[in-house]
Amino acid sequence: MQKIKVNDEVMVTAGKDKGKTGKVLNINEKTSKVVVDGINTVKKALKPSQQNPEGGFATNFAPVHISNVALVSPKTKKPSRVKIEVKNGKSVRVLKACGTVLS
Repeated sequence: MQKIKVNDEVMVTAGKDKGKTGKVLNINEKTSKVVVDGINTVKKALKPSQQNPEGGFATNFAPVHISNVALVSPKTKKPSRVKIEVKNGKSVRVLKACGTVLS
């Protein structure tokens, strides 16, 4: 079971966007990276094409290493680590800071 899943609210704990929060858009388990909405924005130059005759720049979200993000507790709005517990024969994610059970 993964500790962080798509659509989780996470806070960046290291790097240029430290302290910012956003939703997880994509997870790459092979490289242990996550793409978070509004975090680690980069500009990409676009060549002129038939759909975009002027070209220009596009803003994208670059991936961040999974160790540099932490789940945000819905109760305290602070970052928290996650542990996996077995309750009623089913694995569930539990936030260490406040004890909130996640799906």
